[in-house]
Amino acid sequence: MAKTIRGNQDGENGENQTYTIHGRGSAIPREQVVEEIKEGKHPHHSIYERDGVEYVRSKPDSETKNNVDPNQ
Repeated sequence: MAKTIRGNQDGENGENQTYTIHGRGSAIPREQVVEEIKEGKHPHHSIYERDGVEYVRSKPDSETKNNVDPNQ
């Protein structure tokens, strides 16, 4: 279970194709992280879909450091 998942903004237009999860690595594929969230492995995160592609989103709380994209 990850409390913090960071997007790597490594897609063509800065979208997250891979994510960093502390203790697991810095290039975990988007599809894998999405599946883990669907399986309930990361309860602090959810999935959103844009243009038919599913991405990871942090569930809202008051801590900016928990955002998926570090620039927010």
